[in-house]
Amino acid sequence: MEESPRTLHSKLRLWEYPDKYIFEPVDGVTDSILQVNRADGSMESIGEMPQHMQNAKVTTVYGVLGMIRLLVGSYVLVIKGRENVGTYLGHPIFKISSLQLLPCDRSLNTSSNEQKKMEAEFTALLKASQKISGLYLSYEVNITLCSQRLYELGNESKSLPLWRQAEQRFLWNNYLMEPLIENKLDQYLIPVIQGYFETFNTNIGPKSVNVTIIARRCTRRTGTRMWRRGADKEGYAANFVESEQIVEYNGCTASFVQVRGSIPFMWEQIVDLTYKPSFEIVRQEDAPRVVERHFLDLNKKYGAVQAIDLVNKHGSEGRLHERYAASMNPILSDDIRYLHFDFHKICGHVHFERLSLLYDQIKEYLSKHGYFLLNEKGEKVAEQTGIIRTNCVDCLDRTNVTQSMIGRKMLESQLRKFGVLGEGQEIRDFSSFDTSYKILWANHGDEISIQYSGTPALKGDFTRFGKRTYQGIAKDGWNALSRYYLNNFADGTKQDAIDLLQGHYIVSVSRDMAPTKRGLVETYASFRVAFALIFISFLLALMSLRQARSSTRHLLESFAWTGLTLGITAFVRAHGRHFTNRPRFLTTHY
Repeated sequence: MEESPRTLHSKLRLWEYPDKYIFEPVDGVTDSILQVNRADGSMESIGEMPQHMQNAKVTTVYGVLGMIRLLVGSYVLVIKGRENVGTYLGHPIFKISSLQLLPCDRSLNTSSNEQKKMEAEFTALLKASQKISGLYLSYEVNITLCSQRLYELGNESKSLPLWRQAEQRFLWNNYLMEPLIENKLDQYLIPVIQGYFETFNTNIGPKSVNVTIIARRCTRRTGTRMWRRGADKEGYAANFVESEQIVEYNGCTASFVQVRGSIPFMWEQIVDLTYKPSFEIVRQEDAPRVVERHFLDLNKKYGAVQAIDLVNKHGSEGRLHERYAASMNPILSDDIRYLHFDFHKICGHVHFERLSLLYDQIKEYLSKHGYFLLNEKGEKVAEQTGIIRTNCVDCLDRTNVTQSMIGRKMLESQLRKFGVLGEGQEIRDFSSFDTSYKILWANHGDEISIQYSGTPALKGDFTRFGKRTYQGIAKDGWNALSRYYLNNFADGTKQDAIDLLQGHYIVSVSRDMAPTKRGLVETYASFRVAFALIFISFLLALMSLRQARSSTRHLLESFAWTGLTLGITAFVRAHGRHFTNRPRFLTTHY
């Protein structure tokens, strides 16, 4: 039987030779064997395994994510480990648990020392990619599309290989796949998303209900919390995530989609060693145009849009709110709405039940635009015609609490439609189901937050337990400090690695091999050195002060050391941005 063009190889035997890699399918079909040259990364499909298979290291991998070409060498990224985490519309979904980088860089032997040095810097960034979290795949179904869009695909599209069906915004390995696409290796092209996937099955009374959440992160303006804020000039927002909640009961399937994303105009918050760096709006005059472009794109993809803005109305966040609201005014209509809800003022730090005030303002919109519904025969009964777009500053903590509330309300509506819940009944009336549902959304919020900020979400105790706890508040404090450290001293390198993998830096790599020119302070600034000098000067000042009673010289020395301590501290504070871990590739934000 001839292999379907959509069938992907799910298990491969990797043969590592001194001069080549061979990927041999072991999932039943072996007529498409991939051979990669270790000198230049060239690929070809061979009909059968070569003879005399000695002196090879043999391991098992579960797919090829793609290849990236740098200054000299090429590097193949493969799936070393995977975990089955459930099913999406009846098809198995796998989470990638480990990655492996296979170098094809033998040509480095004849390269210049400068090329070798720069190649080493780039490969160090690539190795960081092996720690990337939240990658999911399916060998059978296109997980880059929500259920409704997948259902609406025409027969012609459904017959195409999975990578050609994929939604480009959510295709994490889009850039990495290009060399495989050039070589027409469809059976090796596995669409991967970054985000979250979890499913659970629990009874409500005697009735068994399956609930799934799948989150898809957009790759257009991807990156870390402080180095990817706002939107670019095309209207693509940072930390844009599509979250789909699916409920299955008695053969019927209901799907509800909502999105989150940074405030969609050009603004930034560059780390400078302060706990909360100031917000800076870039090119304010362009804000209305960028906002309009963003919402027209959402309108085209999802239908009507209800924007919910959760930032503070006053203080430093207030300027963002004012610019956002003013930029929305010209485009408001029946299909594009804007609602501000001052989360911190109304809910404080513990009264999140007051989100019911927000729900009262949007429940008519939710009822009007509904959700996607298939009956037990797989026929479309209803469709979702509008989207909720939620944001706070980071689109993590307040946003996840709010989205989980909206998801809960829609799930209750769907379960009443199925006859699982009666009128007046709520999910919280069924403790086992309620607990599983809270954990589902808490895990979802934590994973999205880890990918963007490096830590789990704050306020997660409310999502997980339905109330704020002292332990949760203490955990939030620790996570806030962790975010501070990562944002200031780790995320610059992480941002470079992301930009390299996503192809956002490839033009610079090919055109400009020279290192970025830096000023004197930026070149030699080191927080570790500065901290060590401050600490040593402070100790010497204390030691001199203790001996000041017996000698005027020691008193003068204590003044000198104290002055040096304060001087270095003031210098570091004044030039804080240069003492942080900044991305090397990021020459401009827009």
